Amino acid sequence: MAMASLARRKAYLLSRNLSNTSSEAVRYSSLTSFSRGYASSGSDDNDVVVVGGGPGGYVAAIKASQLGLKTTCIEKRGALGGTCLNVGCIPSKALLHSSHMYHEAKHAFHNHGVKFSSVEVDLPAMMSQKDKAVSNLTRGIEGLFKKNKVTYVKGYGKFISPSEISVDTIDGENTVVKGKNIIIATGSDVKSLPGITIDEKKIVSSTGALALTEIPKKLVVVGAGYIGLEMGSVWRRLGSEVTVVEFGPDIVPTMDSEIRKQFQRSLEKQGMKFVLKTKVVSVDTSGDGVKLTLEPAAGGDQTTFEADVVLVSAGRVPFTSGLDLDKIGVETDKGGRILVNERFSTNVPGVYAIGDVIPGPMLAHKAEEDGVACVEYLAGKVGHVDYDLVPGVVYTHPEVASVGKTEEQVKSLGVEYRVGKFPFMANSRAKAIDDAEGLVKILADKETDKILGVHIMAPNAGELIHEAAIALQYDASSEDIARVCHAHPTMSEALKEAAMATYDKPIHI
Repeated sequence: MAMASLARRKAYLLSRNLSNTSSEAVRYSSLTSFSRGYASSGSDDNDVVVVGGGPGGYVAAIKASQLGLKTTCIEKRGALGGTCLNVGCIPSKALLHSSHMYHEAKHAFHNHGVKFSSVEVDLPAMMSQKDKAVSNLTRGIEGLFKKNKVTYVKGYGKFISPSEISVDTIDGENTVVKGKNIIIATGSDVKSLPGITIDEKKIVSSTGALALTEIPKKLVVVGAGYIGLEMGSVWRRLGSEVTVVEFGPDIVPTMDSEIRKQFQRSLEKQGMKFVLKTKVVSVDTSGDGVKLTLEPAAGGDQTTFEADVVLVSAGRVPFTSGLDLDKIGVETDKGGRILVNERFSTNVPGVYAIGDVIPGPMLAHKAEEDGVACVEYLAGKVGHVDYDLVPGVVYTHPEVASVGKTEEQVKSLGVEYRVGKFPFMANSRAKAIDDAEGLVKILADKETDKILGVHIMAPNAGELIHEAAIALQYDASSEDIARVCHAHPTMSEALKEAAMATYDKPIHI
């Protein structure tokens, strides 16, 4: 039975790639032509050249080499891992964990019989721990390159032709790297706002927010997305007064609205303040701090607000500057994203693109999947990424994780559906560890019981969501999850109970 199931799965993936029926894939396929793109001259040195050593790029390079393709990866930073590992996902999670430990020691440990005479923050030590984690991981990727025989070139690359990359190396030299297939994996950069100049001192991006040398008394976060809320949480726990200014009416607008409302209430209980439907008109850094001029998004009277540090977190944009894409004719959309077909091929034969530089969610794990699928195609295999099933996680406390559709999206499709919910207040493990804020919410088709979306707000939601991701990938029903034996006592039992509540009734509430 297991072998038959595997065979069915392979046939399913092949049919999905050939038919390309998913909504995201159709959107990606504005370029219908595809060519393997082996250049006719000067490209015998490498089968694959990857420009960019972030999550998408380094994973693509390793996978390509594992598939027998001679591979070179070019990275301008001189340290592999891209924004995510160096100044994004990894250092932010280090600070989120460290700041949470401090917050727990100060506000919760006494409930467990652990008492201190005093608790204080050693910010340099906290930053040192973060930097050590980053350094170890970047060196680890270099080790993986050596293990998998990937050639690593440190420098800034730009196109000479569809099969040649000129690299200004970090040691001041220049070299030309040739390849039959070139993959653009240069990631994304911070989105700037008109009239606001980021100096990484008073006005910082997420990069500067990860390296502040002292705890600001007042921090203003411009933008209520994933990054802004995570970094706001770090500094709120460490003692900053944090105010989040958001142009739109909601925080994290892509989140299920019911979960979002509970999430915002949780952050407000932690002391974060929100100023929604408001835009930043100007900032003045001439004094000791920063003076912001704010205005209602719909127009109206202006107000001023003072802060020690302002974090600009209004999103990210594709990073393609200096690549000379126009020299070889690579097409992009109005937002600067590179247009590709379902096999990640651009309109230029032999040139491909993955990750944040193409349409879709700007997430490290999505870029990794892009990289694997792209090189599988280049090796003559079948690659596949389901863009409707990319999990999203906000790594605050509690975390919020989602996969599949929100309730608003299901309603817009006109699908009749059921909703099952289960609060962690009724979960024995959550109660035992005194960390029971949050819930699991499951949406399923009313007629077939097929799961359409799962949303979790919990201390470890980012770990719990993957059971749901697997269920959606295999078109499981809520009853399928409910009838799987879950270990007791675990937080994951809340997912089982929510599934029971979807198709029938839960036991423990």
